[in-house]
Formats: sequence, C-alpha cells, structure tokens
Amino acid sequence: MSRINLLMYHQVGDFPTRMPSHRGQYCHRPRFAAQMAMLKRCGYSVIGLDAAVAGLRGEATLPARPVVLTFDDGYVDFLECAAPILKAHGYPATVYAVAGLLGQASSWVEPEGLRPAPLMNAAQLRQVHEMGFTVGSHTVSHPRLAQVDNRRVAEELTISKRMLEDVLGSRVDHLCYPYGSHDIRAVHAAADAGYVTGTTCARAIATPADDLLTLPRKPVSQGNTAFGVLWKLIAKNTPRHPPIRRS
Repeated sequence: MSRINLLMYHQVGDFPTRMPSHRGQYCHRPRFAAQMAMLKRCGYSVIGLDAAVAGLRGEATLPARPVVLTFDDGYVDFLECAAPILKAHGYPATVYAVAGLLGQASSWVEPEGLRPAPLMNAAQLRQVHEMGFTVGSHTVSHPRLAQVDNRRVAEELTISKRMLEDVLGSRVDHLCYPYGSHDIRAVHAAADAGYVTGTTCARAIATPADDLLTLPRKPVSQGNTAFGVLWKLIAKNTPRHPPIRRS
C-alpha cells in the first residue's frame, strides 16, 4: 500500500530560545537544515503534492519512503530561510498562503499571545512559485471553517483560490484548512471549488484510504531535532477522531 508522510511547518527562522507556547509555530533554522539533511541521509524521498496525489490514486509508482513538505501561512521567512535550504537539497515543497493578507502580518495569532510575523506579498509569492515551489490556499482570512456559516465557508475557499490564481497566473489545486478546522461542509465546499487536496492537522500517515481533501499531516515543533523528526516519520499515529470523508 502507498504510504506518504506529510510534514507540517509554519515559521522557519532564528528562534534559538524555546517559545513558552505554540512551539509548532516555530522551527529554528539550524534544526531545519539538520532535518532536511537527515531526510536524504536516511533514504527518504521528498516529493511534491502532485506526485503524492498520483501515488495515492495509483496512477504512478511512489519512490522509497516518500515525504511531502508543507508550510502553513506563507511567511516571509519561508523565502528567506527555508527556501535556500530546500533548493540546496533539490526538495519540492508546498506553501499555503492566506490570500486576503498578502504583504500583511499573521494578525490571527495575537489572541493567542503570539507576535504577528510578516507574510509574503504578491511579488514574493510569485518568486516562490517561479522557484518551483507549489503555492496552495489557506483561505482568505484564516478562520476556523467549522465555526462559520455555510456562505462564509464557500467564500473563503472559492475567493482565495481565485485571488491566488490571479497573483500566480496558474492553477491553485491545493488547500490547507486553517487550524486544521474543517467539517463535512468545508470538505464539500473544497470539492465544489475545484481543489484536488485538502490538508488537515490529523496526525497520521496518508494512504489511499484517505479522502484527498482530508489528508493527515505530522507537525514539526520547535523542540524537534532531526532524530525527533525521524521518529515522527517512523510512527504510524492514529488520529484522535475519525477522519471526515465524503460519501
């Protein structure tokens, strides 16, 4: 059976001091570099989301130990810190951008006691796209989709897709649900909007049994060493709640 690990990152930069909370938001640049080197050293094959889709659908043969790298929110530090390391290894990756906040800051983290960080603007996002990285949608305004009404769910998904396609001049096929918050309404809205994949925060390995619009991912936290990430890749994990699937 095809099995793919999807790793979830947020910010990658200079965070030498451990944050008191929300450590999944941060990855210290030297640790990120060590993690990327570990993947190659341990025989993992980093593939893009499109290749993962083909493998999960049985349309292509996956390489040994496939891993997909995803980065939520579209922070400027992806371009400044993560991208050079990824390019040095020849790794593809997917960046999920909040379409309505390009060039602004991650204001949604303030209620959680975190300092907002700068998000890539349209020109920077195009640069990332031109470097060969995949750009996906992270909605228009980063809401918890399971907590908003049907109209808002549809608008967040359809409008963000259209906005990003206008910025990039190419299709946007991939979606990430902010906070991992989604329900069957959001999944159907994602399908109606034309997304091929939707990623969640369910901690498990992706298999052909998963709905492509509710793919699980494994988060990388600030305290994770390269060995810690290796352990995540080996662990099978079982999501706490049954995954949402379209009937």
